[in-house]
Parts: sequence; C-alpha cells; structure tokens
Amino acid sequence: MKISSLFRKGRPLFSFEFFPPKTDGDVDHLLSTVKGLKSLSPDFVSVTWGAGGGTRGKTLDISSALKNDLGVETMAHLTCSGAGKDEINGILADVQHRGLENILALRGDPAKGVTDFVPHPDGFRHANELVAHLRRQGDFCLGVAGYPEKHPEAPTLDVDLDNLKRKADAGADFIVTQLFFSAEIFLRFRDRVLSRGIRLPLVAGIMPITNVGQVKRFTTLCGASVPSDLLVKLEQTPNDEESVVRLGINHALQQCRHLIREGVDGVHFYTLNRSHSTAEILRQLKP
Repeated sequence: MKISSLFRKGRPLFSFEFFPPKTDGDVDHLLSTVKGLKSLSPDFVSVTWGAGGGTRGKTLDISSALKNDLGVETMAHLTCSGAGKDEINGILADVQHRGLENILALRGDPAKGVTDFVPHPDGFRHANELVAHLRRQGDFCLGVAGYPEKHPEAPTLDVDLDNLKRKADAGADFIVTQLFFSAEIFLRFRDRVLSRGIRLPLVAGIMPITNVGQVKRFTTLCGASVPSDLLVKLEQTPNDEESVVRLGINHALQQCRHLIREGVDGVHFYTLNRSHSTAEILRQLKP
C-alpha cells in the first residue's frame, strides 16, 4: 500500500522510525519490538539507511521482514551516498522484488570521517535529483525530508525552502520533517511551506527525549533547538533516567496534542529502536 493513499483517511497518520542494528541478535530484538507495537496499529514504519549506505543490505532485509512477515507497511530509506545510478537501479529492482512500494529519498550524510558530502562520480549530489530518478524508474511512493529549523548546511531557511520546492517539483509525494521540540516551530514552517506553493502532506518528526546527553548530541547534529524551559528541567534531573523519560513523554505528548489540534497530516516518531515512550504516547493519543 502506498503511504500517499493513507492521507485520505481524514485523521493524522502515526508512524515509527527504526535503524538497522549491528548484530543479528539485535535485529531479532527489533523485529520483536515492532511486533509488540503492531497492536497500536501504526500506519507505517520506516527503516533508515546508514551513512555512506553502509547498512543497505540490512535496511532492505528488515523492511522486507516488517512488511512481508509482520504485515506492517514499511518505508525504506534510500540515499545518494556511495552509489552510482547503476547501483541505485539494482537496489530499486531489489526493492520491487521484495514488494516494497514506499521510499524516503534523501541525500544522506557524508561518509564517516568526512566533513563534506561527496557524491559518487556517477551518482547524485542532491535529493531532488534522486527523487527525479526514482520517479522515472518505477511507480514508487516517495517521501522526502523537510527541516523546520533549516538543514544545517543551508545558509538560510529561504534557501532550504527552495531546495524543498525542488524535491516537491521532482515528484515527491509527502514530506517528513526533522525532529523539533516546539509545535510552534513546526506550524511556522508549515506556513512557509504553503507560501512556497508546496501542497504535499507534511508529517511532523517527534523524538521523545530519553537521555539528556543524547538529545544535546542530536540537536547539535541536526540543527534543532531545545526550548530553554525544557532544557532547564532536563538539566535538573540529568542522572535520574526515570524522571528524564517521564519528562520526555509528557513533552512529546503535549507537542502531539497541539499539532493534532492544528490539523497535522501525520506524526513520525523517532524511536531510537526503543518502544516504551512511543507506545505510551500513542496509547494516550489514540481514541
């Protein structure tokens, strides 16, 4: 099933993101985690693609298992990193063979140990180029990334919105945002997206906080900001894991309720392969 068709339900979609674990044992644990979350009826789940495409085999194996064995609609990430057109076409053939229809098309991060993104000689430098290529190669449903506080490499938000418009014009079906910690940031971003004539469903990326040091690292990497009052609360209980998790759940729940009142198209939870916080939030959100 194409994710684009699900937006017609007249309610926000709920989805989870996972990353491929390093060991087979951890893969089994991940599949068990998703099986447990299936009772919450997520509309879809996504599986990330490692820097430089390093986990591409596991990404497709896990995506296939989630869809074909567990019956959960799945979106595999695909990046420009480390692959030329022929290799990407081979990946797409594998995607189709496994019965996967949904792809999140991304430029991808620079290879490990490299500061700047360097495209493959026969590959793509920008996500809009990948989107256009995928659109020519098959009948896929294509998601792309949006950045409410701009991509860290973009000089301004306006420039970043220009890039998002290119991805939309190249054939994207919907947008999933980077994580953020203030609903107002997302709503201002949505207004700016609409002002550019981008009329695609916009899915909000939410990460329930579970660790103070971890959230600081993530925000540094992706350019997201943490509201000062939330940061103060987190820093008052840095070594009390239970209190941090509870604070993270409550804040994410507050964000989601605000977004749902404002008619958000969907909420995509960055789970970091943990189910407790996301499961509790979704149980409280769903009627």
